[in-house]
Amino acid sequence: MLRYLVRRLIYAIPILLGVSIATFALFYLTVPPEQMARQNISAKNPTPQQIQDWLVARGYDKPMPEQFSKHMRGMFLFDFGKSDSTSEPIVDRLRSGVGPSMVVGSMVLLGSVAVSVVVALVVAAFRGTYLDHWVTFLCVLLMSVTFLVYIIGGQFLFAKLLRWFPLAGYQEGASGLRFVLLPAIIGIAASLGANVRFYRTVMLDEMNRDYVRTALAKGVSSSRVLFVHVLKNAAIPILTSFVLSLPFVVTGSLLLESFFGIPGIGTYMVDAINGQDFSVIRALVFLGTILYIVGAILTDLSYALVDPRVRLE
Repeated sequence: MLRYLVRRLIYAIPILLGVSIATFALFYLTVPPEQMARQNISAKNPTPQQIQDWLVARGYDKPMPEQFSKHMRGMFLFDFGKSDSTSEPIVDRLRSGVGPSMVVGSMVLLGSVAVSVVVALVVAAFRGTYLDHWVTFLCVLLMSVTFLVYIIGGQFLFAKLLRWFPLAGYQEGASGLRFVLLPAIIGIAASLGANVRFYRTVMLDEMNRDYVRTALAKGVSSSRVLFVHVLKNAAIPILTSFVLSLPFVVTGSLLLESFFGIPGIGTYMVDAINGQDFSVIRALVFLGTILYIVGAILTDLSYALVDPRVRLE
């Protein structure tokens, strides 16, 4: 297990190097520093001296190799510097945004997995019936609707017409739960179609195995076979989708947080993209890569925990 973990961590180094190099190269190919300076300087027609002062203050006047060295060193030491547009320390903004993103993201992830697994188990138990056909049709319908429709429709119906939830905003503590309930419900509803279809396929594959027929022949109740034996043996695919989704709990949802005014990492990323803030974008891309690698490693490690037949060598 330890050898496997060390090997995976070593494999992660060239991936992180490649992502950092690609991010740095794409920045200079698409948005030169002079263009970003003109966009961020408050003056309508900035003078060459104002542009030069902006470049000097952020280190963009240095030779390319020196900028590249500073970029790579900052990424791997987690010294992300300051925002190009607001001059705010990026680490401070990340610290303040992680909390809101994790609150909404964890509610969406846990609620989606719980609801999807239960629905998939019930549908698999009644496979071939009208219930199975109608739920499958509903899942395809849900998958055909874009995420933006869920957000706008949910806000219009539940916040504007029915007034069950606030339209947007965020507040710390238990009193702010009303601000995150609607985004969480929308996130769960938008993911149900794909998740239920995936988990249903997994459950049906397990229900056709010999151990299920043996258990039923020995008199084990159908509910016990379904919710104990089948669910346990279907844990690996469920864990795969669950653990690989954990990075998005931290990085947040771009659309959800933007439309509901939640000051999380997702909103921070959208603002950085709109403002062409390279410092913030490269930091978030690097962090997202690390989180995804960690999620992939945790997925493999979890296989060995839930299934003793899996050996990580």
